[in-house]
This record gives sequence, C-alpha cells and structure tokens, in this order.
Amino acid sequence: MPAKLEIVSQNRCFEGSVIKYEHQSEVLKCTMRFNVYLPDSKEPLPVLYFLSGLTCTEDNFIQKAGALRYLSDKKIALVCPDTSPRGVTITGQDDAWDFGSGAGFYVDATEAPWSAHYQMYSYVIRELPGLIHAHLAVDPDRASIMGHSMGGHGALISALKNPGRYRSVSVLAAICHPTQCPWGIKAFSGYLGATNRSCWEAYDATELARSYRGPQLPILLDQGDQDVFLKQKQLLPQHFLLAAENGPGRQQLAIENRMRPGFDHSYFYIQTFIEDHIQFHARHLLEASD
Repeated sequence: MPAKLEIVSQNRCFEGSVIKYEHQSEVLKCTMRFNVYLPDSKEPLPVLYFLSGLTCTEDNFIQKAGALRYLSDKKIALVCPDTSPRGVTITGQDDAWDFGSGAGFYVDATEAPWSAHYQMYSYVIRELPGLIHAHLAVDPDRASIMGHSMGGHGALISALKNPGRYRSVSVLAAICHPTQCPWGIKAFSGYLGATNRSCWEAYDATELARSYRGPQLPILLDQGDQDVFLKQKQLLPQHFLLAAENGPGRQQLAIENRMRPGFDHSYFYIQTFIEDHIQFHARHLLEASD
C-alpha cells in the first residue's frame, strides 16, 4: 500500500503547478519532502527526476534553475527529492557540510549508525518512483533523470545500475569518479566502510561505465571549465569519458560531452544551460515507444 502524501504547499507557475509533498518514508524511516512540477495535461505526463548536490534540499533546483518554463512548454513533469534523510538523530550528522545532513550521496549505507536511515539509493530508485506512479498522472514508461554535482553522481549511477529504466540522463558538473576524489572517499568510507572497495565501485559511475552492457543510454555530460571543484579534482569527468570509450558498452553509451568556457559550479551556470538539458530529455521522452 503506497504511503499517503500530504500537500505542504501549492503554487501556480506558467501552465502548471509546483506542489510540495510530505510523506513518511518506509525506506529512510523519517519524514521526507519532495517537490513536483506538473504541467497542465489531460494525459499522463513523462517525468524527469532531478537529484541535487551537496547542502541542497528539494527546493534549490525547482526555485533557482529556471527550468519550469521549458518543462511547461514540453509538458514534462519534474520531481525534485531531498538529498538526505531529515529529522533523524545521528551523532555527527551535522558536523560537516559534505557528509551527513544534505549529503546522502545516493548510496544505501551499510555502516552503523548511518545504515538505519541513509538509504538514499533505494529511496530514489524504488520508494519515490512508487509514490509518484501511485499518486500522480505520470507515465512510468517515460522517465529520465538528471543531476548536479553530487546529484550528477546520483543520476549517472541510477541510470547505469538500472539499464532501461531511464530514457536519458544528463548531468551538470557531476562527481564522476567518487572512489578517486576526496568528497567520494570521505562519504564512501563513512557510509560503506573504509575497506569495502567492491561496494564503493558499485556506486561509482566511472566503474559502472567501464563494465556497462545494457541498452543504449543517451548521456549529456556538461561541465564548466572554470569550476573550482574541477580544478581540485573532485569531479573527474575525463575518467568517466575514458572508461566509457574503452568499455564493452562504448556503442551503447551515447555521450554528448560539453565543456563550457568561463562557467563555474553555481546555479548561474545551471540557469544558462538548463534549456539545453530540457531539450535533450524532451527528444527522448516525447518520442514514441518502440
């Protein structure tokens, strides 16, 4: 029986509505909120999931990215979940901005005390879509996913670990090789255990691309060349591209790689190129099914 959704707020925007929902998560064992944008439609809508980055909530993208006018025009629904469990009591969960609250990294934690609540991969892949399909007029066969930074990592692994689930995936300034960057090493050590490298690789987009054998997956990889985190080797998109080019799925991973001169990691960068991403997903979400 799907959980009950409570409407927290509702706002008209272009030819549609932004609705914030609250529910009791069975997976995360806490109260969660997510935002949905529903364009006006008499037919079930294709749906685009957006995963946000470190420190973000369900509000950042839907309020700041400027995506809704394009989603309204294309008649595509948008779902924006939070980035970690909320309202739980775990010692140390608020000690750092890049681990714990706001930094769930879209993995299913195996290490105590995080494993009791930090099951963000299962939430994004299983529980949240189940709620969306049960309560909202969306088409489960027409779904795509995108993300920014930590959320770009989440979007890539969600698509690569679930071949055929999403029609397309796009990322902006994604953490592409978390097992090899400081952010990822810190998060995976805490959530998955410092020595469990095989478990780490199961949540690493570069390692998953290296062994991908699924159906064709269109990918838009977007990056600003003045991104400070690119220079600090937190993102490592070149590792992902190399793995995809040399893996068994190189023909199936249809990657569009765009380096944006002069742009950084911020929402100013996202606003500038968000129309490109909506158009990219629209090409795949609005085409007829095979």
